[in-house]
Amino acid sequence: MPLTSHSTPPERDGALSGEAWFAGVRARGVVESIDVLATPERLRAPGFWAVVGDFDGPVRAWRFADVDRSSPAAADTGTEAWDGPPAGAWTSSMSRREYRDAVEQTRAAIKQGRVYQANICRVLSAPLAGRDGAEPDARALSAVLARGNPAPYAGGVHVPHGAGQRPVWVVTASPELFLRVDGGAVASAPIKGTAEHPDALQAKDRAENVMITDLVRNDLQRVCEPGTVEVVDLLAVEAHPGLVHLVSTVQGALRPEVAASPRLWAHLLGAAYPPASVSGAPKSSALQVIAELERARRGPYCGVVGWVDVAEDGAARAELAVGIRTFWWSPDGARGGELRFGTGAGITWGSDPQAEWEETELKARRLVALASSPR
Repeated sequence: MPLTSHSTPPERDGALSGEAWFAGVRARGVVESIDVLATPERLRAPGFWAVVGDFDGPVRAWRFADVDRSSPAAADTGTEAWDGPPAGAWTSSMSRREYRDAVEQTRAAIKQGRVYQANICRVLSAPLAGRDGAEPDARALSAVLARGNPAPYAGGVHVPHGAGQRPVWVVTASPELFLRVDGGAVASAPIKGTAEHPDALQAKDRAENVMITDLVRNDLQRVCEPGTVEVVDLLAVEAHPGLVHLVSTVQGALRPEVAASPRLWAHLLGAAYPPASVSGAPKSSALQVIAELERARRGPYCGVVGWVDVAEDGAARAELAVGIRTFWWSPDGARGGELRFGTGAGITWGSDPQAEWEETELKARRLVALASSPR
């Protein structure tokens, strides 16, 4: 989707650090960073904003000074070769046995009537330090993923520590749309149901997708005009590298007072965040089950990664992806830093613990192999 053509000039002296890249656009030089839920009105200020939200934490946005809309891809040329962690260095926040136990405990919660479905995830991590004291090259990883695992919502945001703004290091190959906003229209396209090929999709996958699609429909009804929220595509099969997904699309017309509100993003995120497909139903109860069973914070995995573009007249367009198939890096951890990647599966009463473990392996296998060295 093309973006508006304005660019915001720098507001302070000196070189501005940080960059963000998505399909067809690259932005450089962070002017400001904000906590979106604390100051949602700032996200109505004209400019190009990159957005990264933690599943279990804040949603933040960074406004950029210079925006290049001639960039041909999510990661263009000019980066160094990616130097990732060894393939054998990755560890999981849950072992196979621990994950299977978590599936069984989720099924017990379903039997007790606490939830109908909950998404249970684990976090993979590996030590990784940058070269010569610098942070790892996020765009280099993005370029590797673009070649080996192209995705419709691929991109990244990197603002180094010490740059004078809130730091962030996130690279995504997300296939899933969380929210697309274009004037008064809003859409979401939840993914539920994953297999190696279409014939391997099961009745459980279809039932789960319908359940989560209904939850997304209910979320959007909180901010949309009555009668405008509709499912325009149900149970579509989408092919991605190494697997297929079931995807449904829901859209609606925002209520005029929501679309025009300075607190637009407080309304939207208050209605729909965290994303339904990576939490569960009912959402509040599923989040309680997730907090009880998961052993690592998800961070931006299952959160949100994307952009908001605000024209001079205040008109806003946005494309925010669910932060799945997403890497994030932190200077914490062993040997000068740690690269992380999340993977998970939706658990229903019909779930088989071993099959759900294997689904998490399927989702992680290709991406982690691409990010690892040697390749």
